Amino acid sequence: MQEKKSVEKLRERYERLKASVSGLGLVQLGSITERMDRRANAKGEMREWGPYYQWTFKKAGKTRTVNLTREQARLWAKAIASHRKLEKIVDEMRSVSSRILGATTERVPPRKRAAGRKA
Repeated sequence: MQEKKSVEKLRERYERLKASVSGLGLVQLGSITERMDRRANAKGEMREWGPYYQWTFKKAGKTRTVNLTREQARLWAKAIASHRKLEKIVDEMRSVSSRILGATTERVPPRKRAAGRKA
């Protein structure tokens, strides 16, 4: 009886996780970097330009970088944060699924060792 309640709670948790996925916005891999450029002008004085925003991500095993406006960087950062939330939710869904499957399926009995074999 206790195990049945436990499985019910796990299934409820799984359904809540599933529903939370639909609440996420756009998702995107990568990271956003804000950069400032410091250079000497013709008089030798150091000057700063920027900020400049860059989205960095991997594609086909290679690192790619795209320059963005401030507004684009804000939107991309939001999508990247949503992707990270999605990954956490999916990890927890896997964990809950494993517990449900372990509690509701019968395990295969272990094999007997062959005579004369050591472990």
